[in-house]
Amino acid sequence: MKRVFLLVTSLAVALFFGMPAFAQHGGGHGGGPPSGGGAGMGGPGMGGPGTGGSMGRGGTMGGTRGNGSMGGPNMGSQSVSHSSPTSVLSSNTHLSSTLQSRLGSMLPSGMSLTDAASGFKNLGQFIAAVHVSHNLGIPFSDLKDKMTSGDSLGKAIKALKPDAKSKAEAKKANKQAKEDLKNSSS
Repeated sequence: MKRVFLLVTSLAVALFFGMPAFAQHGGGHGGGPPSGGGAGMGGPGMGGPGTGGSMGRGGTMGGTRGNGSMGGPNMGSQSVSHSSPTSVLSSNTHLSSTLQSRLGSMLPSGMSLTDAASGFKNLGQFIAAVHVSHNLGIPFSDLKDKMTSGDSLGKAIKALKPDAKSKAEAKKANKQAKEDLKNSSS
């Protein structure tokens, strides 16, 4: 009787502690990108609430919730959505040189791509900020200050250019950023 009780208890403990780990790893379906985000710039929700703001896990650019994956195919071992933009750019020279040629003329003179990207949450947020700065004529340093101190892209636009349609401009810039990343990874 004691052996049966010990066996049942051991099995219950093993199941109790094993199930959360099983659930966190996709139910044993192997590796690969998470569903909904994928390896491209994500499924639903790459924006801050209602603003099309920041990007991160689980969503599309310009969406209204979550954080979408910004990693495209052949982006190297760095996860774009979980690494700082500066570490992604310094570890992926192909991406860095391609983005430098696409965005360099939009940055303040004398500012390197890596310096401009420092402080942003992810690469997509940085690229979208560069596009907003260029599209609306907002000084990049002002936009960067707002965004790196916690404002979403939409809130930063609204604060720095009140007459602009902040949601639409954020969505447009996120779309441009997605296109830049897509073209840079090929």
